[in-house]
Amino acid sequence: MEKTKIGIIFGGQSPEYGVSLHSVSSVLRNMPTHFEVDLYGITAEGHWYFYDETDIDAIEHDSWQEKSTYPALLSVDPKDHGFVIFKESGYEVRKVDVVFPVMHGAHGEDGTIQAVCELAGIPCVGCGMLSSALSMDKEYTHIINERAGIPMAKWVAVLQQDKSDLTKLYQEVKETLGMPCIIKPANAGSSFGVSKAKDEESFIAGIKDAFNYDKKILVEQFIVGFEVGCAVLGNHKLVMGEPDEIEISTDIFDYTEKYNLITSQIHVPARISADIKQQIYDYAARIYAAMSCSGLARIDFFVSDGKVIFNELNTIPGFTAHSRYPTMLKAIGYEFTKTIEEVVNLALNK
Repeated sequence: MEKTKIGIIFGGQSPEYGVSLHSVSSVLRNMPTHFEVDLYGITAEGHWYFYDETDIDAIEHDSWQEKSTYPALLSVDPKDHGFVIFKESGYEVRKVDVVFPVMHGAHGEDGTIQAVCELAGIPCVGCGMLSSALSMDKEYTHIINERAGIPMAKWVAVLQQDKSDLTKLYQEVKETLGMPCIIKPANAGSSFGVSKAKDEESFIAGIKDAFNYDKKILVEQFIVGFEVGCAVLGNHKLVMGEPDEIEISTDIFDYTEKYNLITSQIHVPARISADIKQQIYDYAARIYAAMSCSGLARIDFFVSDGKVIFNELNTIPGFTAHSRYPTMLKAIGYEFTKTIEEVVNLALNK
C-alpha cells in the first residue's frame, strides 16, 4: 500500500515565523509512520526552499537554511499536483497528495497558501481560502458572528489613516466602549501588538504599537472574567476537545506568557460548570459553521458572570505537542499523532 505523501510548508513572512518552526518540529516528531513527508521552508524574507534533510533540530533552531536546500515553488498547474524543485541539473516536479501548512499569521494562515492549493487542485489541511481569510481578519470575524447572534464584547475597527488625532480617538473610544479597553491588530496572532489601555497615555502607545503589525486594528471593550478555549476537529461531523482555561496574573495573556507560562497556568479541563461547558460547545459549533471552517480550529471565549463571550478564532493554532489545541484533544483521548492523522484525512475527504 502506497503511503500518503504530504507536502509540509513551514516558516513564512510573518512575525510568527519562529512559532511555525517550533510547531512543525513537533509535528514531524509525532508524524504517523504511514505518511511520507516532503518539507518546504519559507524564509522570513519570503524565499521558498525544498528542505532535503531529516534534521528536525535544525528547523527548530532556525539553522535549516544552512543544510541541503533547493529553491522551490508550489505549482499552480493542476497537472503537477505538487512542487517544483530547482536543482543544478534542472527542475524536478514532486507530487503530493495533500499540503499541510504549519504556518501562523500572515502569508500562511490568512488564505494565501490555501488559495494556491485551490488553484492547484491539491487538498490542504485546515480551513479553505475564504474561511482562512475571513477568520484571520478580526473585524470580519466579528461582523459575521454578530450577524449569527454570537455574544461578544463591543468593538470598533480603526484604520491606519484614522490615527492622526489619537486624542480625539481616545475620547470616542472612552465614550463608546469605556476604559480599560483591549487594542489588537486585526490580522495578527500570538498576541503580537496586543495591549490593555487604561488611560490616554497607554491608549496612544497601544494604538501606535498595534499599527506596527497591521494597517487595521480592533479596539474592544475589556471583559472582566477569564479566557477559555475550545479545540474543534472535523468538516461536518465535529469533535470538540475538553475546554481549557487560562489563569493569568498579568493584564493580558501576552506573547511572553503564552509561550513561557512564567506566571500563568493553563487548566485542562477548565474549572467551569457543565452548563458553561455546553454553552462553549454550542457557540463553537455555530461559529465554526458561520465562518465555513473545516479541518480544525481553536475558538477562544471569555467567561464573565456566568456568560460565554466570543473572543477569537484561530484556523492554524499552535501545534506543538504541548500547545493548547493538541492538549485539549488529548484530554478526550486523541494523542498528538492521532490528531495529525485526523487533520490530514479530513483534508483528503473534504
